[in-house]
Amino acid sequence: MYKSKIAIIGAGAMGGSIADGLLAQAAVPAANLIVSNHTPGRLERFVRSGAVLTTDNRKAVAQADVVILAVKPWLVESVLEDIRDLLTEEKILVSVAAGVSGVQLVQWCGGQCDVLIAIPNIAIAQGASMTFLTPVNASREHTDFVARMFDEMGKTCVCDENHLQAGMALASCGIAYALRYVRAASEGGVEMGFKANQAKEIVMQTLLGAVKLLEASGMHPEEAIDQVTTPGGITIRGLNVMEEAGFTNAVIKGLKASVK
Repeated sequence: MYKSKIAIIGAGAMGGSIADGLLAQAAVPAANLIVSNHTPGRLERFVRSGAVLTTDNRKAVAQADVVILAVKPWLVESVLEDIRDLLTEEKILVSVAAGVSGVQLVQWCGGQCDVLIAIPNIAIAQGASMTFLTPVNASREHTDFVARMFDEMGKTCVCDENHLQAGMALASCGIAYALRYVRAASEGGVEMGFKANQAKEIVMQTLLGAVKLLEASGMHPEEAIDQVTTPGGITIRGLNVMEEAGFTNAVIKGLKASVK
């Protein structure tokens, strides 16, 4: 549990999810988490959490050691302009606004504090995010600290800024792509006779099992596939039909389209 005070500016989909994740994983004492949003309605969900709630960004930043900026990209400049004088060299700024460059962040915040870019996905609320973290002008100590904080809510990959878009395609857009597979496989299960909810549960558990198999064994996916693919069996027939329909190629093309 971290004793540093953490302020989240913006309690929308991502900011709210990060707050949920920090609270659910007990990564920070609730009293050390400050959630700020200009409209009080988005703060109502945290009333019983014990977190400090405010509609005043300056008040939130003044109390914090780490400031997580989770507003829409087009609001980043104006929000930073409002709090710039409070972002002293002792503070850490972490932006989760996709598409805002490190150069812009440093320029807009005045360049005094350490700046990092983090790209989590919405599974952070469940402690299962894949987060990409880029230190812009941050020290190794502060980078490690922020990485450990996000590790409490999933896994973190520290990378350079050039890899952030690819990371978003794999892990942020990737959530939608994985869910589309769940939907497709569930619909196939219904066509084969299962009820819709039952088919969904079967597919979800199967995906969970596949992930745990890879985690436990360290195998390449194709190696694991070989273990369940017998010569002349039903698995290889199904795989070949999927490949004939362009399964692998469609996935790769979809990922690459996400970074254009």
